[in-house]
Order: sequence, then structure tokens, then C-alpha cells
Amino acid sequence: MKTVEKLISAAQCRRSAQIFIIGSIIAVLVPPLLMVWIAASIFAYASIAHHPDMRVREYQRWAGYRFYGLVGTLVVVLNFSGAMQAWLGGGKNLVFTVWVVSLLVIVPLGIRDLIRISRENWQDMWVEVQVHE
Repeated sequence: MKTVEKLISAAQCRRSAQIFIIGSIIAVLVPPLLMVWIAASIFAYASIAHHPDMRVREYQRWAGYRFYGLVGTLVVVLNFSGAMQAWLGGGKNLVFTVWVVSLLVIVPLGIRDLIRISRENWQDMWVEVQVHE
């Protein structure tokens, strides 16, 4: 095995920090995409979980807490949807309430993080990578 240095540009670091947040916001704004993003987010999260820039991992970690916490809560709410429908006055009200709560959890904090990411002073990084010959 040979070790080579690879450049990770500042733009790549910024994009890596943004991708999970943007995907989560889009999935919540367009509810039919939520199930697709649940599956895709696992790959996005795993691909960035060991990023060499700690700030990228930190943004992703908090975005993951918010998104996966919301998804876990949705599982519980939907398990008890019969009782919840009665409390909220029908199925449409339940769906609307779940959607509004999802928006309130994901969108404002996601936008806040995107603003923070854009203000960060991202720098190019060199990392050593082992290459199989």
C-alpha cells in the first residue's frame, strides 16, 4: 500500500456540511420525498461521519439528531394515529399537525445552520490516503 496526499477544498468541506441539512429541509417541505430521504440520509450521514474536518461532522451530527429524532417521533405518532385522529378532529388535521411540527423542527434550525456554515472560514485541507496498487 502506498500513501498519497489528497486535497479537500474549502468548497468541498462547506458542501459536505450542507448536504444533510439541505436534504432534510427539502424532504420536510415536500412530504412525499420524506421516505426517500430517510433511506438516502443514511448514506449521506455515513459518508460524512468520519470527515477529516471536525466542523463538518459537528454540523452533520446536530442535523442528524434533529432529523432522526423527528423520524422516531413520527413512528410513535403514527402507531397511535387512531387515538391521535380523535384528539385532533380527523385524519387531515393529524397529517397537517405532523407536517407543521416537522417544519418547525427541521426548517428554522436548518436555515440557521446553513447561515452559520456560509459564515464559517473554510480552508483547504490535505489528508493522507492509503492507496492499493
